[in-house]
Amino acid sequence: MKLHDVRTYKSAEPLAREDQLAWKLAAVATDPVAVEPDVVEMIGNRIIDNAAVAAASIGRRPIRSARAQALGHRKTSGGALLFGLDGAVQVSPEWAAWANGVAVRELDFHDTFLAADYSHPGDNIPPILAVAQARGLDGVALVRGLAAGYEIQVDLVKGICLHEHKIDHIAHLGPSAAGGIGALLGLSTEITYQAIQQALHTTTTTRQSRKGEISTWKAYAPAFAGKLAIEAVDRAMRGEGAPSPAYEGEDGFIAWLLSGPAHVYQVPLPVAGEPKRAILDTYTKEYSAEYQSQALIDLAKRMRPKIGDLSQIASILIKTSHHTHYVIGTGAEDPQKMDPKASRETLDHSIMYIFAVALQDGGWHHEKSYAPERAQRSDTVELWHKITTEEDPAWTARYHAKGPQKAFGGKVIVKLQNGQSVIDELGVADAHPAGARPFARPNYIEKFRTLADGIVAAAEQDRFLAVVEQLPMLDAAGVAGLNFTVDAERLGPDAPPGIF
Repeated sequence: MKLHDVRTYKSAEPLAREDQLAWKLAAVATDPVAVEPDVVEMIGNRIIDNAAVAAASIGRRPIRSARAQALGHRKTSGGALLFGLDGAVQVSPEWAAWANGVAVRELDFHDTFLAADYSHPGDNIPPILAVAQARGLDGVALVRGLAAGYEIQVDLVKGICLHEHKIDHIAHLGPSAAGGIGALLGLSTEITYQAIQQALHTTTTTRQSRKGEISTWKAYAPAFAGKLAIEAVDRAMRGEGAPSPAYEGEDGFIAWLLSGPAHVYQVPLPVAGEPKRAILDTYTKEYSAEYQSQALIDLAKRMRPKIGDLSQIASILIKTSHHTHYVIGTGAEDPQKMDPKASRETLDHSIMYIFAVALQDGGWHHEKSYAPERAQRSDTVELWHKITTEEDPAWTARYHAKGPQKAFGGKVIVKLQNGQSVIDELGVADAHPAGARPFARPNYIEKFRTLADGIVAAAEQDRFLAVVEQLPMLDAAGVAGLNFTVDAERLGPDAPPGIF
């Protein structure tokens, strides 16, 4: 890996195309280095992971709306597939990426990577897979594209912080998906460079989508980025250019939306010929909740028997990182995070609610834990409102650390009414690669079967998993098989009519 300095350049200051970050990202994407076996294995795991959470959300309203929009853009051939529908139904690939991306993101239950910024790199899979299906490409091409998409996103997340400037993290997803599609299609560095810049320019949005009254747009936002990435590649393939240099320009991304002309970012990228292994730095979720809550859910489960009678709790303090405190903790100063009538999306971003429910139930369920009757239970509300968070510099340092010290958990101090305290801490979730029981292929399969139970027929589950096992050897028909079908009643009622 090599660190690249990235800063603003005045219009009169020369910056060769090859020295621009977008070009360097495109060069990484189009470097034809082979994808290593352990990376191929993990790509298969994440395809399973995405399908698992999509199956669990297939009948929910946001997915029904997105699917209805996609079905307004059908194709008789040369299209991509939609989760839940059979292969006879094809839609334009950008709309397949849209609908499938919403299904993947709705439950906040797939993979994550946290560094200078944060991300869900599995959001790259729906747009890259949709283009692979539409263009009739094989498993080798798909693996190449997904390895590139993950690499670009992880490297951007390591080097450039968006959230401190209230820019949503899909601003890294648009370029990574565009780069991954460039790699998938075997495009030139020039075309991929233009597409990456267009994708950055069009997918830069604010973090209000994850603040206050969080709506279903939280699920739609990554799908929007994937859709726009496909459109950006399409335009670039037709010879259309982009605002350049998109990152370094005098009126560009860094100068006006990030830290400004005086700041120098450092982005790590593989050198030519170096394998793309960034997916191995990422991790998935065992629980359907914001990633910083994963270790704290495990900690609640561990502390529960030590506490005993939960009604005797006087207060709970969670000492944690800056990010956890200010994004999902009381540092956010969002009254909605303490509101029993808040939306699922808001409760998902309230560690106070999540810790209270995990402590009471000894676990977490992707639907039951968010049910209105669960959130409004009087004893839960009482416990929930006894919980506060506090930034601890030591946990902030661990959040940003490299290597085995990197952690996303916290220290919990439970004070009882008799004056005694129960104290425990946990750095990483049990399912994390450095955790007590890291996820491997059998865990991903178990997650898929659990979430698909009662939704996807057992034979269809078996078929899908068998296709994933053959990933690098798949032909075009096999890539089309990286989908699942369900009975029509599992899709839920028709969405209300719109424009399409």
